[in-house]
Order: sequence, then structure tokens, then C-alpha cells
Amino acid sequence: MWWIKSYARRHRLGLCLYIAYAMIYTLVLFLYRLPLEAAGYVLALCTALGLAVFSVDIFRYRRRIRELGWQAEAVKNGEVCFPRPEDETERLYQELLTISRRERIDQVAGLMREKKDVTDYFTMWTHQIKTPIAAMSLLLQQEVSGEKEQYEQKRQVKNELFKIEQYVDMVMQYLRLADGVNDFVLREYALDAIIKQALRKYASMFIHKNLTLQYELVDLKVTTDEKWLVFVLEQLLSNAIKYTASGSVHIYVEGGCLVVEDTGIGILPEDLPRIFDKGYTGYNGRSDKKASGIGLYLVKEILNRLGHKIYAESESGEGTRMKVLF
Repeated sequence: MWWIKSYARRHRLGLCLYIAYAMIYTLVLFLYRLPLEAAGYVLALCTALGLAVFSVDIFRYRRRIRELGWQAEAVKNGEVCFPRPEDETERLYQELLTISRRERIDQVAGLMREKKDVTDYFTMWTHQIKTPIAAMSLLLQQEVSGEKEQYEQKRQVKNELFKIEQYVDMVMQYLRLADGVNDFVLREYALDAIIKQALRKYASMFIHKNLTLQYELVDLKVTTDEKWLVFVLEQLLSNAIKYTASGSVHIYVEGGCLVVEDTGIGILPEDLPRIFDKGYTGYNGRSDKKASGIGLYLVKEILNRLGHKIYAESESGEGTRMKVLF
């Protein structure tokens, strides 16, 4: 009979008031010295009426409890159909439950999407990193005799190792952004010093591909995070070198924007609006077979969190200009 105790707790105020009214009524009759038979008769009628009303209400309460119990089992099985609310309080409770359920579904769906994105990226990353590892293995298996051949082999191994380091660095930054890690330290930096850090890392790649670097001294101070901005510039340089077979990469400031311009294959007009989307590689990326569609996505996400903007201008076959606005 636990439900009777539950009903009593829920309606304890009404029960207390009924008892209080009965005691007041009896006290008034006693003070006025009215016959006790009349008082007892009135109290008996009120008690009988109260018991009848409470019995009906208890029965309805028990039925409601059973309906909610069935509904709880239905929710466990994925079925949701609330009973008709009897008052405004129940309607609001049902509305709160519906909102909570919808939020939970959205959160689960978001977590599943994030899990799928991470799984897809690591699957793709595994295939990407196999290429330089296999290339290094083949290079090390080759027997070379001359000093020049040994130097060339060593240079090629270094290039493949550089690619591996680049892929590992990219996946670490991707995971940090996906986990919501916010370790940005905003300070005022000389932009020239940050650019030179990225250039030093990619100096060997310029030499390897025989590309000309045109760098105009940047006399500009910006409020940013040094570590994350260096990563952004490294990604822009990596793309410029990757898609430029011959010619040059030009770095300069124009209208308050840092511009990284190359003379590479450029971007098709239909691909240009989507190059910052996650996983989008475009025609050139599909032709390259090694593009992940993650580099520029990370660039966009990092710059947005730093409060900076990036724009791309390109013509197919004429090169690309990446403009970072601070």
C-alpha cells in the first residue's frame, strides 16, 4: 500500500486543513453549548463525504501512478507517448521532459558525429602516413655506393620523415581542437618573428622543390597566440609548396592582411567556396590522392578562435593567395 502513503504525503496539506476545520467546528459547538448529537451528526456527514471524495481521488491517483509506470517502461523501449495532462503543472512537467529528451538526443547525435569524424580522420591519416613510411623503407633497402647517391638517399629519407612529423603534428592539433582544449595565450607579437619560425621549418622543402621564396619584411605587431599561429602559417606554406611545381612563393603584407601567394596550379572556381570545409579536398586534392581536407579546416577553426579571419583568392592555373586578416 505504498501508493496510499505517497498520496498522503502529496496531499498532506489538505488532510491537515480538514482535521483543523473539524477541530475548530467541534470547539465552536462546545463553546456555544449546542447538543453533542447535532455536532456528532454533522461531523459524521462531513467525514463520510470526505472519505468518499478522498477514496475517489486515491483511486485516480493510483491509476495515474500505474499509467506513469507503464510509460516509464515504454520510454525504456524507445516509445514516448505521455498521458493526457490533468492540470497545468503536469503539462509543464511533460514539456520539460520532452525538451530534456530532445536535448539528450541532440547531444548523443553530436557525440556520434564527432566519433565518426575522428574515426574517419584516423582511417584516412593511417593511409596517409603509410606512404612516407613505405617510401623510407624502400629507400633504406636500396644499396648505394657513391657519396652522391648516399647524400641523395639521405635527403629523400629526411623529406619523408618531415612528412611524417607534419602528419603527426596535424593530428595532434586536430585532437586538441576536437576535445575543446583551449590553451590560447594571447599576447602582442612581432609578426615577422612568427613568420620566420615557419619559414625555417620549411626551408628544406623549398630547396627540395627548387622554389623561390620572396619574403618582404613584415613590420607589424599582432595580438595572437604564437604557437597556434605558427601552425597556421606552416599549413599555408605546406599547401603552397605542395601545389606549386615550379615558380615561387611570395609572403608580404597588403592592406593589413598577411598574404601567402604562390604560382601553383590554383583552385577551381567551384571548389573555392568550400576549401575550408572539413574533409573537402576539391578537384586538385582528389588528383593528388594524398590530400586529407583537414589542413585548411584546422586553419579556419584556429583563426576563428584567435579572432582572426582568412580569405582565399585563386584562379585555376594562375596560383593562389591566402590572406590572413588580424
